[in-house]
Amino acid sequence: MQLLIGVVAVVLGYILGSIPFGLLIVKLKTGKDLRTVESGRTGGTNAARAAGLGAGLLTAFTDILKGATAVWIAKAIDPTNNLLHILAPIGAILGHNYSLFLIERDENGKLKFRGGAGGAPALGGAMGLWLPMFPIAFGLGALIWFSIGIASLTTMAIGLVVIIIFAFQASQGHLPSIYIWYGVIAETLLIWALRPNIKKLMAGNERVIGMSLNGWLRARKEAKAKEIK
Repeated sequence: MQLLIGVVAVVLGYILGSIPFGLLIVKLKTGKDLRTVESGRTGGTNAARAAGLGAGLLTAFTDILKGATAVWIAKAIDPTNNLLHILAPIGAILGHNYSLFLIERDENGKLKFRGGAGGAPALGGAMGLWLPMFPIAFGLGALIWFSIGIASLTTMAIGLVVIIIFAFQASQGHLPSIYIWYGVIAETLLIWALRPNIKKLMAGNERVIGMSLNGWLRARKEAKAKEIK
């Protein structure tokens, strides 16, 4: 029975994570299909590209809630099962990245799952496990996003911060050590989803967000270069 309950909680997390809020928000605001914009992902960064900062922030907020809600449901089902508490938000991350509602066929006729990179639901899952995680990780993520302006780096940095904070809190006896595994698994899923971006980072041609400090400096430099020409 306990195994069945655990499976149900994880499946619920996956279904919850599969809801493509970014796709819905951008569609309602602009009529665009977010899957046809830039990276084609349904997360907050691509929503901001398609429909502005407000749409991006709203998408990020709703995606964060997906991960957190998965934990809260798992805790309501079994308050003492820490393994269940970390598996439910892992299910939400998988649902976000490989959405049940965004299945299509590629050019070879094979089924393909669309979605995001998992950063927001991963943060939400960490928040559900330990609420003070949110202002720490979100604040650091916002700092990186608006300064360096590279979304993939921001996503991976948030995952790393979650691991470090959970490891420290567990070493002090404040949190269960199994929470560290949540951070490790979540970061692994983020890195896997961001493989194309990592290749671009290594090649030095990853996209820089225009509304960041780095993006502004680059635009200013390019403008000056055009004036000289």
